[in-house]
Amino acid sequence: MTDSWSDVDLVLTTMIDTCLANERYFGDLDSVVGDGDFGYSLARGFEKLQAQYGELDRTDIGTFLKKVGMLVTSRIGGTSGPIWGTAFLRAGMTAGTATTLDGPMVVAMLRAAAEGIMTRGGAEMGDKTLLDALVPMTDSIEESLAAGASSDEVVDRAAAVARSTADATIDLVAKRGRAAYTGERSRGSVDAGATAVAVLMEEIAKNWKGREST
Repeated sequence: MTDSWSDVDLVLTTMIDTCLANERYFGDLDSVVGDGDFGYSLARGFEKLQAQYGELDRTDIGTFLKKVGMLVTSRIGGTSGPIWGTAFLRAGMTAGTATTLDGPMVVAMLRAAAEGIMTRGGAEMGDKTLLDALVPMTDSIEESLAAGASSDEVVDRAAAVARSTADATIDLVAKRGRAAYTGERSRGSVDAGATAVAVLMEEIAKNWKGREST
């Protein structure tokens, strides 16, 4: 699987469109045990990215993603800004000066993003955060690549894993973020961040099929 600039743009523009379209849905999920601002905050950050997307430095993919991270961080409120911004920054640092990405590099970027989130937010797997979908999704991508799956199969499997693991957060007790204050009451509802990862990956998988690689 290779990623050219057109593929990077497909992923980023899909993320923008999806976060804007799901502002209320993500907010409603967050309001069950959180403060309900997740959807709004995420939408405002990606709205700003949308407005300035064409102006970002495209010297290489690393520079581009680091600019995305700084832009998102500057607009997303609460704890989500630093978390999502760090993910883009760490992915960009891993991409470095590359202008073409292969599968192993994409996996390394996702691993770096997850590690950055863990470091910044102090969260671990099982704490009922977006990591509970992001990490298994990354594992799925790595396993699919090793098995020789086509790029369409890779993204389809990743979307399925992200969805199943996000849904499974309904059985977890939140240990990070505002939801952690509710203790056992957080059990019985899915995590908004993990669900956002699932929705984003599902939309990326839909748009990935039939794309023209350059």
